[in-house]
Amino acid sequence: MNVLVINAGSSSLKFQLLDVDTREVYAKGNCERIGIDGSFVGYESIAVEGKQKIEAPLPDHKTAMQYVIDIINATGKDFIGIGHRVVQGGWYFPESKVVTDESLGWVREVAPLAPLHNYAEADAIEVCRELFPDKGNVVVADTSFHYAIPERAHRYALPRDVVDKLHIRKYGAHGTSHRYIWRATKEFLGDDCHKLVSCHLGSGASLCAITDGRNMDTTMGLTPLDGLIMGTRCGTIDPATVCYLQRVGGYSVDEVDTMMNKQSGLLAVSGISSDSRDIELAADDGDNNARMAIEMFAYRTAQLVCEMAQANEGIDTIAFSAGIGENSSTMRAEIAKKLAWLGVKIDDEKNRVRSDKVREISAADSKIRVLVVPTNEEYMIALDVAELLG
Repeated sequence: MNVLVINAGSSSLKFQLLDVDTREVYAKGNCERIGIDGSFVGYESIAVEGKQKIEAPLPDHKTAMQYVIDIINATGKDFIGIGHRVVQGGWYFPESKVVTDESLGWVREVAPLAPLHNYAEADAIEVCRELFPDKGNVVVADTSFHYAIPERAHRYALPRDVVDKLHIRKYGAHGTSHRYIWRATKEFLGDDCHKLVSCHLGSGASLCAITDGRNMDTTMGLTPLDGLIMGTRCGTIDPATVCYLQRVGGYSVDEVDTMMNKQSGLLAVSGISSDSRDIELAADDGDNNARMAIEMFAYRTAQLVCEMAQANEGIDTIAFSAGIGENSSTMRAEIAKKLAWLGVKIDDEKNRVRSDKVREISAADSKIRVLVVPTNEEYMIALDVAELLG
């Protein structure tokens, strides 16, 4: 059963055509720099050998989708429907839903909670409905998996009338990834896993506490700015910092928003890059600011692992995933060192292994199992499409 998965950003459009039964991927790629000079489509397909690149003007998502259609058609594979990754589902998407005029309107209605993402994603859905009128579309929101966390975890201690009127609560993000990480970890460990702390660590980063499949808490909040230090996001800080920057610093609301989302995090601390690979190289060369960026990221991650363990009322497994979690043996080792008092111990040799498979890196005498789990959000989206449209 084949499904087309679309992940649209403000200036990009990722796609993947896969079989949910065999997990075989027939085509995948990314239309980049949409609406910007230098746009191109990079892809891989069973119809051609090797990685391909098409340099072409992509003024909008509709134009990009035309290239996607050509790439998909070349595979000779049909598909039952299209799954769309939507960052913010708000209060309308506690689970994945088939796209209708009404549900598409909901994606736009909650867009102020994720303006850089939801508007572009809604546009991509409209394009797909126009170009594939005979195919059903499904919204798979990153926030859905977190929507059922206990009220004690998702409610903010603000006036109830304000919270209810403006739908203020912890929504989280990366829910589709965390859902996959739980599934893959459970398949790997079986009955040895009950209380998992899932670590989606990349340029965007969040942790999730999962007890026997139930989401107990997550580190991102009303928006993806909360929680961990990230590539360019500051993560959790004293909320009065916003007021201070405006009153004393003279910054506008938009300037503070830009500062905290795009100019902070690893980029600000290192002064070098938002990419952990660049930071690790600089740290190896003796750059103290880069070293501090690694130290702060590892410290904050370890700190919030303990917070998630409390949400689970215990912990038996930690799973690292996403760009940093899957690929940085340095960051995994630093985080593990800070959790040594909890009984976490990793095997250095296993930690250095690179693989696209689920693997265990904990030492034999570690009290907590530690895994590396390559995430697969596209597969989870495709499963939801198959369930709703298959």
